[in-house]
Amino acid sequence: MLCRRLDRRGVWGRMDTCICVAEYRAFILLITFLIYTCYHMSRKPISVVKSRLHHNCSEVIQPLNSTHSLNDTTWCNWAPFDKSNYKELLGAVDNAFLVAYAIGMFISGIFGERLPLRYYLTGGMLLSGLFTSLFGLGYFWNIHVLWYFVLVQIFNGLVQTTGWPAVVSCVGNWFGKGKRGLIMGIWNSHTSVGNILGSLLAGVWVDQQWGLSFVVPGVITAIMGIITFFFLIEYPEDVDCAPPQHHGNPEESQDHPEDPANGPHCNKESSLESVGTCSKDASAQPTAISFFGALRIPGVVEFSLCLLFAKLVSYTFLYWLPLYISNVVHFSAKEAGDLSTLFDVGGIIGGILAGLVSDYINGRATTCCVMLILAAPMMFLYNHVGQSGIGISIVMLLICGALVNGPYALITTAVSADLGTHKSLKGNAKALSTVTAIIDGTGSIGAALGPLLAGLISPTGWNNVFYMLIAADVLACLLLCRLVYKEILAWKSSLGRDRGRRMMHSERLIWALT
Repeated sequence: MLCRRLDRRGVWGRMDTCICVAEYRAFILLITFLIYTCYHMSRKPISVVKSRLHHNCSEVIQPLNSTHSLNDTTWCNWAPFDKSNYKELLGAVDNAFLVAYAIGMFISGIFGERLPLRYYLTGGMLLSGLFTSLFGLGYFWNIHVLWYFVLVQIFNGLVQTTGWPAVVSCVGNWFGKGKRGLIMGIWNSHTSVGNILGSLLAGVWVDQQWGLSFVVPGVITAIMGIITFFFLIEYPEDVDCAPPQHHGNPEESQDHPEDPANGPHCNKESSLESVGTCSKDASAQPTAISFFGALRIPGVVEFSLCLLFAKLVSYTFLYWLPLYISNVVHFSAKEAGDLSTLFDVGGIIGGILAGLVSDYINGRATTCCVMLILAAPMMFLYNHVGQSGIGISIVMLLICGALVNGPYALITTAVSADLGTHKSLKGNAKALSTVTAIIDGTGSIGAALGPLLAGLISPTGWNNVFYMLIAADVLACLLLCRLVYKEILAWKSSLGRDRGRRMMHSERLIWALT
């Protein structure tokens, strides 16, 4: 498809290398999908390697040159995680990453609004690949001090905050509001795909040289950072395309021959709130919104607090599910890691379903609330009957993954994009990265609390861990009550207007016939 643009002399000319907007959008979805897949892929190995750092060594055959006693059940574990309080130590390692991530996220959104996204993501991915690899190199360098692993996780948590606000902001720059829930629900499967790839890659080396479980994902992440530097397109204007309309009816903007942006040679796409494909006005650049200005956007506070508890549940599963399966069902580290990927497969289904339903009913909060209500009893059932057979375990993991990750995926994608381009901003999409960072940063506080609480509570029994998760799920649901009520009122108002129009049409028809 050929496009036209103004050359330096102000004359309309052909741009033979221009790709149509639909193809640009598909490319942006693909590259940002791969970017965040790598981010999550590099986070997952720790959950798989946990069961290798400390497990029952009586099940492992000692090498011939071993000097350990046959009654020593910790000889094969990796110090300092060979002690009886290993769950607390592993929880500390998790928490180092997650607390740093939560703190850094609030700052990251501010930088994301003011720095070129391409450079920001490239630097973040290169550093994330470095620190992920450094954790695995602790195996080859024979490091056995806790502070090394904690310090690496802190730095990794900080640099990983570059990812989410930047990719959501980039996608939001290219897509308007129409069908955003479905598209972002599909796109957000990168989280689960990354978790699955991270689990599978870690599983290859976890029983031999577990350091490679971190080094290989780290190298892949760094390579993807280099690809991002050369190929990411931040804004439609960078390739002579007009930005999308986030609000209003695109049909209201008619073509005007005297306006180059709406000229007869400018292609208009019909999907996702039409986007023109030609002009670029560099003189009207919106300013970035302040942190407190973003907080005043209606719905930001409620969804942020809801995500705190929803992400608490999701990240507890992310970091502790393989160890739970290994302890309860007595699977090997690789088998537990592979089975835990079904939770993420369910997350893909849940994210797409949440986006599709929320678009259809025009109710983001209601969709999240219903899924959270259903998730609570399903987690209870999984803990009590989910391990009675491999078939039941697979089904329960898929259902729990869908119900737990569905609301989390919807809030971090479509809801964040909706609020970041809220009508109160009057078209200023510069708030997108800041709003995304506030919502995900608040959620990351829950992500830090969940694994920490699981590490502290699990010695008292896994039942108590699941009760904690169910309580968090209920709190997440309650925080959306006001927004659900507003959506119900909006539906009733819309139905009333439709009924009024039908009655008026009937009266006019009767009057015409008489």
